[in-house]
Amino acid sequence: MKAQVDMADGKKPARELKILFIGGTGIISSACSALALEQGMQLYLLTRGKSIRPISRGAIALQGDIRQPATLSATINDLTFDAVVEWVAFTPQQVSSDIKLFAGRTQQYVFISSASAYQKPPERLPVTENTPLTNPYWEYSRRKAACEALLMEHWEREKFPCTVVRPSHTYDRTLLPFHGGYTSVGRMRAGKSVVVHGDGTSLWTMTHHRDFAVGLLGLLGNPAAIGESFHITSSESLSWNQIYSIVGRAAGIEPRLVHVPSEVIARYDPEWGASLLGDKAHSMIFDNTKIKKFVPEFDPLIPFEQGAREIITWYDEDPRRQVVEPFIDDLQDRLVEAMHRVSP
Repeated sequence: MKAQVDMADGKKPARELKILFIGGTGIISSACSALALEQGMQLYLLTRGKSIRPISRGAIALQGDIRQPATLSATINDLTFDAVVEWVAFTPQQVSSDIKLFAGRTQQYVFISSASAYQKPPERLPVTENTPLTNPYWEYSRRKAACEALLMEHWEREKFPCTVVRPSHTYDRTLLPFHGGYTSVGRMRAGKSVVVHGDGTSLWTMTHHRDFAVGLLGLLGNPAAIGESFHITSSESLSWNQIYSIVGRAAGIEPRLVHVPSEVIARYDPEWGASLLGDKAHSMIFDNTKIKKFVPEFDPLIPFEQGAREIITWYDEDPRRQVVEPFIDDLQDRLVEAMHRVSP
C-alpha cells in the first residue's frame, strides 16, 4: 500500500491504490466506483460491457468475461493490483478460478458475499460476524457461504490474501425493496391492496449504496482486513409495514396492506417464497462494531425516508420505468383474494 498524499484543495487525502473491480457498474458497485475515483484511487473495471449504468468517468475500462479466464490474458496482461473486488462470483467454482487467476497479482482479494448467508432464523440479535452461516432455505445463500469457506481454506493453507464482505439489502435509486419492482407501487397508485409477508412486523435493514461504499473503500489496502469478514449495513432497522408505508408516502399514497404468511406466498410462487423464508421473513438487525473499528469513518447517514424519495423520483422521471409485471400483479390479486376468503 502506497503512502497517502495530501491534496491541495483541502479534500481528504488521495489514496494511491491501484484496484480492480470485477463488475463495478451494478447497484452497489457503482457507488463504490464513484467513491474510489473521488478518493484518488486508480480504478480498473473489468466488465462485459452490457450494464445499463455507464462506467464512471476516470475509470479504466477492461472488457472481458471473468467466467472465461483463458480469454483474459491479453486484457489483464501483466497488470497487478493492490486490491481486486469480485462483485459477480456466486459459486465456489467461480471463486476457485479467481484464486488461480489472481494469486500473485493482488495484495488483497475482496469477495462480495451476502448477509443472507447468516443463520435463518438467527438464534440471537443483533447479528455479528460470528453468527453461523447456515441458511437451509435459499441455495443462493448456501453457495455464497461455500465460496467464503473455500477462500478461508486458501487463506489458512496458502495465505491467499482474501477479505469477505457481506452486504445486506443495499439499494440505489433504481431499486425498490419489493418483489416485482415497481408493481407494488403501481398497485398502490391504482388504489389496490399490496401483499406484505407475515404480519409485517419483522425488522429489516435497508442500506443506501453510498453509505455502503464508505465501509468497503475503507477496507481496501488495509492489511489488517486480510483473512477477516465483515458485514456493512445501515444501523436503521424498520418493520416491513414501515418500509411499505415509507415508499407509499414517497409516492403520495397511504398504502392498503394485506398480510400473507410467507409459507402461503411460497406455495403460490416458490421463487418469491425462497427469498422470504431464506431471508426477508426473519428480523435482521446487525451489529456494525467490527466494520466501524476497521473503518472509523463508516457512519451510515442516509435514512430510508430519503432513499425512498430518491427511488420514487427516479421512477417518476420516466414513465417507461414504471413497469407493472402482469404475473406479480395477478399473483398479488390472487393472494389478496385468498386472504379475504380466510378473513372476510
